[in-house]
Amino acid sequence: MIKTSREVTIYDVAKALNLSPSTVSRALKDHPHIKQETKRKIRSVAREMGYRHNKFASSLRLTKTQTIGVVVPRLNCYFMAAAIAGIEKITSDNGYGLVISQSQESARKEAACISTLFNSRVDGLLISLAADTDNLEHFNLLFSKNIPVIFFDRVSDCYNCMRVVIDNYRAGYEATTHLVEQGCKRIVHLGGSLRRNVYSDRFAGYRQALADNGIAFDQRLVFSGDMSELSGTVTAQKMIRMKPRPDGIFTSNDTSAVAVMVELLDSGIRIPEDIAVAGFNNDPISHLITPNLTTIDYPAREMGEIAANALISKLGNSESASLSTIILRHNLVVRSSSLRNINNNKK
Repeated sequence: MIKTSREVTIYDVAKALNLSPSTVSRALKDHPHIKQETKRKIRSVAREMGYRHNKFASSLRLTKTQTIGVVVPRLNCYFMAAAIAGIEKITSDNGYGLVISQSQESARKEAACISTLFNSRVDGLLISLAADTDNLEHFNLLFSKNIPVIFFDRVSDCYNCMRVVIDNYRAGYEATTHLVEQGCKRIVHLGGSLRRNVYSDRFAGYRQALADNGIAFDQRLVFSGDMSELSGTVTAQKMIRMKPRPDGIFTSNDTSAVAVMVELLDSGIRIPEDIAVAGFNNDPISHLITPNLTTIDYPAREMGEIAANALISKLGNSESASLSTIILRHNLVVRSSSLRNINNNKK
């Protein structure tokens, strides 16, 4: 069989077999009206000639690409990696391809990602918003073409968009209350941009927990950063210089919490005896650091699976009714970094 560098088409296979292109097309699609022997012969010759199904051309005819776009703030993040793993499982099981991009915490780059995915003709979009996104104007490309959008974790309100989240307010409240129950009275909070629901809700929970336990809110104990290791280290250094020194800290992710712990321990401060620490996300690092880190656990992979399932359901039936918000469970995981009142935790 003569091979060529150009793309082999159905017409080439049909010519080689002296068959009509429609017969070859139906055989390759396993049409029941084509004899099994004919199908086997056509498939064999097609493989030998190097024929490949042109999914893109087919998608143009069907006006669907069987492709879903995903935009996340960062790929080098345990939570987002786990969520993407959940998304990939569901999309793969349902015959969808996946195009993944990252905004790198930039609304400008987020808009560029969405434009690229739109031009790639994705059927739908799953997104977790960048830190500085303050409006959804760049989503109008998708909305104008009725391309469904589902937000997960970092979400925003928009008409006919679904959101998949946890109760970040309750989680922040529970983490802070736990520190209070351990005897902490000067509790630092380290969070991210209050533009994002995850950080604003966790901060609101922190404030309410203080109020409910008769502890006055002190703005000097509140810090904001990009939730990196550096932001944790800088916050710990500020805590060490404070007089009186804080006796607890609740951070909005485990990356910064572990950095806080390392800096405090290197400075000779005992954890939890001098300063109790609680984080958020239950990253693997939380149980590798000594003492192990108290944190909030919530199901990143399950969040990804639910978001992907919801989007695929919407793609299958655009008129289907759907919940505007799905709230997943979370759990406070108490470990050694916060356990000052041992007897209280044996009850």
